[in-house]
Amino acid sequence: MSRLPTAIEPLHFREALGHYASGITVITSYLDDEPIGFTCQSFYSVSMSPPLVSFSVMSSSASYPRIRQAGRFAVNILSGEQVGISNQFARRGTDKWHNVDWHTSPLGNPIIAGSLHWLDCEIHAEHAAGDHLIVIGEVKALNLQEPGAQPLLYFKGQYRNIAAHNAV
Repeated sequence: MSRLPTAIEPLHFREALGHYASGITVITSYLDDEPIGFTCQSFYSVSMSPPLVSFSVMSSSASYPRIRQAGRFAVNILSGEQVGISNQFARRGTDKWHNVDWHTSPLGNPIIAGSLHWLDCEIHAEHAAGDHLIVIGEVKALNLQEPGAQPLLYFKGQYRNIAAHNAV
């Protein structure tokens, strides 16, 4: 009988979770006349009534405390054409908004041009979970920006596209 290890090695854990394909989003907000944003692949729906979504962010995030202070955020669901946007907003210590075309949502959050879809949210709840925070937002507005576009996906450490296939 084999015994389970007592601790999970972080790199092995990360590799295992990399086998789960996810979409890529940029979480944005606006505070003190300055746009805020970061790339996030840990995003999901929570509830239909009320309409709730959630994302997870590192507790050490430099961006999230300002989003918390604003009390609101937008989820920009990236299209397959936005690899550059994903990479740009994933970097720390740079001007993430350099050459980024955006407009303001109904709640005052930045909406990145070319995004597949966006959700405009007010912070509903926040929960500490290990080295991350789980943030739940109530969706107040939404819009399909690019109806024919494909989503930007991440799988096994690389960006991916949805392959054309026939329904069974």
